[in-house]
Amino acid sequence: MINVFHIVSNKKWSGPEEYAYELASRLRHDSDFYAEIVCKKNEPVLTHFRRLEIPISILPLKGVTDIDSPTRFARLLKKGKNIVHVHTFHDAFTAVMARRISENPNTRVVMTVHGITKPKANYLYRKLYRSVDKFIFVSQMAYDHWMSAARNFNPDAACVIRDSVMENPLAQPAPQLREMLDLQPNQRLIMYHGRLAPEKGIDIALQAVAQLDRDKYHFAIIGDGNPKYVAQLKGFIVANKLVRNVTLLGFRENMSDLIAQCDFGVLPSVEPEAMGLANLEYMMQGKAHISTNNGAQQEYVKNGHNALLVEPGNAFSLAAAIKSLIDDREACQRLGQQALDDFNRELNYDIFYNRITQLYRDVLGFKQPQE
Repeated sequence: MINVFHIVSNKKWSGPEEYAYELASRLRHDSDFYAEIVCKKNEPVLTHFRRLEIPISILPLKGVTDIDSPTRFARLLKKGKNIVHVHTFHDAFTAVMARRISENPNTRVVMTVHGITKPKANYLYRKLYRSVDKFIFVSQMAYDHWMSAARNFNPDAACVIRDSVMENPLAQPAPQLREMLDLQPNQRLIMYHGRLAPEKGIDIALQAVAQLDRDKYHFAIIGDGNPKYVAQLKGFIVANKLVRNVTLLGFRENMSDLIAQCDFGVLPSVEPEAMGLANLEYMMQGKAHISTNNGAQQEYVKNGHNALLVEPGNAFSLAAAIKSLIDDREACQRLGQQALDDFNRELNYDIFYNRITQLYRDVLGFKQPQE
């Protein structure tokens, strides 16, 4: 059996926490693995992980200057074959120090790099990079960006494993949006979900829908984030008389059920996405979506094939794309069906899970799944 410890230290529930949550939810049912979460004493995050009903170790996780966390964590690594899976460089320091203190030669540290970043050149980080057994990049774009700036970095220590998404069986039932929003039968339900931050381009989406026939759509925005930015969005909605056409629904848990109710999605990010998990969530539900063409989503989203792609920051081209899906229901359905077919064939969670667990075995010296 392989023990897998996921260290997550963010104060808010975000991409790395979701990644660890979904992996742990699968590992707990796999007889080859034992799964445990290591995190801070932070109720918003703990509440989610407790639903998995797996062990949780609570540590301060303060980074490179924190001696207490690796010392305590090392006790869990004294025996057995261990994978410590981290999701930030902050937590990689804790993992590497804990392995050293444990003196267990059968412990490996792997790290998923969730963003588009470049390696730091200072001595401390160069030493850290040599100490991590495997870096996992969530897209080819993220890998290429890192390697373009890497110096004396062993390429065998890095790989690309595209992330995926899965339905959360532990999520609470979702509300019926069309009824809750009092939509007319002919109104199309358009959706954005994700963080509400300037780089996500929701303000561009609002500028786009303001140009459209308001009898034909309702735009549901799901998520929370930057308070100042949210206030700006609300101000634009009021100033442009979009109150009856746009609703900010805040954070919602059961996104699979909510996406299943929309007609199509809009993801107007103005900065490159390292992977674009929201794109995959629409694809998984067989929904058409419109995305910008500036991130790693271009590795699996093809314009006019399984989605529509537009230039970032261009409200006019985005409005035209939205109008085309509002008016052409047949094209909208065709794009959604192709997206579902592509997801099932190339991007589903089983493919991701099998690659991750094989990596766990490989770094520990198990070339084939254990019997």
